[in-house]
Amino acid sequence: MGHLGSAQPPFEISKKKAEARLEAAQDRLLRLRLLLGGQLGGEKLGPPLCVLFEGWDASGKGGAIKRLVAPLDPRHVRVSQFAAPTYDEKRHHFLQRFWSVLPGWGGMAVLDRSWYGRVLVERVEGFATTEQWKRAYDEIVEFERTLTAEGMILIKFWMHVSDGEQLERFESRQNDPLRSWKLTEEDWRNRERRPEYEAAIEEMLDRTDQPKARWHVVPGDNKQYARFAVVERVCHVLETKLTKRGYDVSAADTPRPAEEPVSK
Repeated sequence: MGHLGSAQPPFEISKKKAEARLEAAQDRLLRLRLLLGGQLGGEKLGPPLCVLFEGWDASGKGGAIKRLVAPLDPRHVRVSQFAAPTYDEKRHHFLQRFWSVLPGWGGMAVLDRSWYGRVLVERVEGFATTEQWKRAYDEIVEFERTLTAEGMILIKFWMHVSDGEQLERFESRQNDPLRSWKLTEEDWRNRERRPEYEAAIEEMLDRTDQPKARWHVVPGDNKQYARFAVVERVCHVLETKLTKRGYDVSAADTPRPAEEPVSK
């Protein structure tokens, strides 16, 4: 059984309990983000944080990203979405267009799609030559090794959704005038090539999962579970890595005291 075959929620949970866990995780993430930004724990800037999302169409990437950044000050996080490269971007190495959005020390970035397009859609749809996408695995691993060696905390999510659930979501979008814009002919065409994408995904997960840049496969059939699972995982990875680097994570246990009001 591959990575995707085992992507099932470990337990059932009610909507009310899922919302409570999401709210608790969001509160924890807010405090950890303030710690990274030097607003808690002695004003020491933390390492760059980059959270990367890949996944099936209609797998819940957008909803997960929305909940991840919801508690954060929008000035303290950058969300970047990547579609097909432009004509000018194609003139450069495929990794070139991602450098400008990567965070520096004390910063945080969230990527909706990423450099993994080279070994997924570009591979399956023939937008990259066989030589290019086969070479890309080592290029990506070295790229991420460079980033993490410089201190970046890189968290990678694959949002998984079953074939049947994806079809239900497609049909739901198609029949909703307010959401039909999310569904394109390309989405339907990609569904027809799902076995090819599954093979590409499995190889991607196998060849680019590394100690400092792990893949986290999130079962997305249950949206409520997927949303709190993503935020909880980000918090867990942050706490673990910061603790190993000598940061006092307990500084995020209590909020920063409010300033005394100015007497009139």
